[in-house]
Amino acid sequence: MNLKFIKRNIFTFVKLISTMLITSAIGLESWNIYAVITSSNLPSSLNPIFWIERFAMTSHFIESIIAAFYATSRKKMPIKYATYTFFVGTIGLLELFDQENDY
Repeated sequence: MNLKFIKRNIFTFVKLISTMLITSAIGLESWNIYAVITSSNLPSSLNPIFWIERFAMTSHFIESIIAAFYATSRKKMPIKYATYTFFVGTIGLLELFDQENDY
């Protein structure tokens, strides 16, 4: 097994998990907003989870802004790559700045 094969497999696994977790975070935040609008009470045990998902969503949002800014210099569509980076996180930025992909 070479390092490139292992890196590709790990990146694929992390991208799948990250996409599932960010999608879940969007759903959780939607549930929280719905609860605030309808004056419902959410269990207080979920507060740490809400803070973690907000931190993750903020981090991914900042990464997507960075990806959108640099995507044109790498001949990629900014909105498309920003959306991709928002869901996969840091790996999207690593792929954007990977020197092997420069042509």
